[in-house]
Amino acid sequence: MDNNKGYFLGKNAVVTGAASGIGLALCEELLAQGAGKVVLADINDENLRTHEKRLERQYPGQVKGIRCDVTKEAEVRRMIGEAVALLDGRFDLLVNNAGLGLSGMFTPIASDKNLSEKLKLRVQTNDDWEKAFAINFYGALYGSRAAIKVMTPQGGGQVVNIISGIAWSPMAYQTMYAATKAALNMLTLTLRYEYWDENIKFNSATPGTTLTAIWGEVGPPEGAQTAQESARKILKGVAKNQRLILGDKGDEEGAPHCFDPSMEEGLDDYFINVARVRRGGKLTI
Repeated sequence: MDNNKGYFLGKNAVVTGAASGIGLALCEELLAQGAGKVVLADINDENLRTHEKRLERQYPGQVKGIRCDVTKEAEVRRMIGEAVALLDGRFDLLVNNAGLGLSGMFTPIASDKNLSEKLKLRVQTNDDWEKAFAINFYGALYGSRAAIKVMTPQGGGQVVNIISGIAWSPMAYQTMYAATKAALNMLTLTLRYEYWDENIKFNSATPGTTLTAIWGEVGPPEGAQTAQESARKILKGVAKNQRLILGDKGDEEGAPHCFDPSMEEGLDDYFINVARVRRGGKLTI
């Protein structure tokens, strides 16, 4: 197993959305690579306690679960405060991973039968949009703000915000997901330079197409990688302090071309085809 040249050895970390999927895999990989203490934060109390106990048996004294609703800044501040006390006062790494996939229709359309019946999509309301930004954007914003407050006086640290390749790949019927993750990417990269001289590293990381519950009843597309594979790629980029960490080949190929004017015709053809296939009731990327 890649230990990233001991980069995480002895480091204390907090991971949100840590009770399942990529968040849980990140915690497992951090511990396997020699992290000091790891705090798992999640709103799913049952899953949180289950995995806290399991990992505590394997890594005694190194694991703690803290329930947290990241859409509420007061809860995020409280969670970070509790975590810092548990981490012996040293907070080295925050991974803002909590988020939702949030597929749906922007407005009603005449040919929505396959979308609603096969892909289980519905028209998204203003309330849906507010909730989307609350968890996918503001949750990471609150976490970043709380981490900066601790990391600045201690002389540095690192914050990783989990975005998605959808930030530059405008897939039809994922308007909320694309908008929230694109916003989070720009927040992260701007903070990277704003806090560079404070020795606080900021990284945007895509997980790639991964086998997690984010795909819902429809299930993931063919070729999706495991959460463990995604976590290892993310941590490899974190150890290198990469500006933009790309989780799989698709993200690596898509990131350089999304806003390339010379690629406009080909990109239009590709994304129009994705939209048409999805409208027919088949999930594709």
